[in-house]
Amino acid sequence: MSQAVPSDPELPALLRSVSRSFYLSIRLLPAPLRQPISVAYLLARASDTVADTANMAAGERKAKLETLVAAFDGWAPSGAIAALAASFAPLQHDPGERDLIVALPRCLAWLEQLAEPDRADVRAVLHHITRGQALDVERFDGAVLPRALETATQLDEYTYLVAGCVGEFWTDLCFRHLPGFAALPQQEMRELGRGYGKALQLVNILRDASADLAAGRCYFPADELAAAGLRPEDILGHPDRFEAVRGRWHARAQQGLELGMRYADAVNSRRVRAGSVLPALLGVRTLALLQAAGAHGLRDKVKVPRREVHRVMARLALNLASRASLRALFARMREPRASRGWENPGP
Repeated sequence: MSQAVPSDPELPALLRSVSRSFYLSIRLLPAPLRQPISVAYLLARASDTVADTANMAAGERKAKLETLVAAFDGWAPSGAIAALAASFAPLQHDPGERDLIVALPRCLAWLEQLAEPDRADVRAVLHHITRGQALDVERFDGAVLPRALETATQLDEYTYLVAGCVGEFWTDLCFRHLPGFAALPQQEMRELGRGYGKALQLVNILRDASADLAAGRCYFPADELAAAGLRPEDILGHPDRFEAVRGRWHARAQQGLELGMRYADAVNSRRVRAGSVLPALLGVRTLALLQAAGAHGLRDKVKVPRREVHRVMARLALNLASRASLRALFARMREPRASRGWENPGP
């Protein structure tokens, strides 16, 4: 079992400030899982903030990512992280992200306080995530017009590096800390978790398409766009032509979220099942809202309203995350034009 990170109110406060849905999932987990998953999330979010700080040169961001990786492994030069935090914190417009960068030394201290197996897993997943972030910096640096990934293979690689590996990480921790965690073997759960994580990242890509294009990034493959007669900079002006490309990745995300439901269905602990299924429920609802928004969903960011998130949480508690109720809730929330009908999804 992992030794507990000393109680510190800053950890949940930081989580709440930089994540709405993931914070809710973590709250549902037993304490031995909350600590390593929380630390991993905060450090991954901090590295993402470094990679995305556009008003700093790409070369410097990549160098700072390398410094972070060294710090994750415990051998960054003395004072390097304090200097990184001091240089990046003033550049953050979001208060939560600014506080997270300032708290980087404490986050690294929490990492060092984890027991060795958990610490090794956190470091491994952070290596994958920072590799995906570094690829983003390399691929999209200095673009005057939006650049696209070249192929579906590159997109698949990216979604694995920044999210699919998290499904594997979550699975390994659960099998280590929770006897009888799942009704399926660990390797099968890892495969489901990998596909589930990749699907959650596809949901983010579909939801954030307009903001990504404004930042010079297009994750939809260039060869698929070309087949539709599009360049990345044409997407917002021709949503009808883009629909075929968007539809394929929407369907891929939907299929991956169904893997997430299979994952949650195999989890034996109701509490951990609730934590595991929540991203799938919010993800499928986001896809439904995007589908209902049509072309407007490309220009205006779609989010599940907070009141709906609260209703989902209440439904999970009311039905004790029973398998039948989760399947019914998932089916209702995926309906493209559902607004309130999914709120009472049966047993």
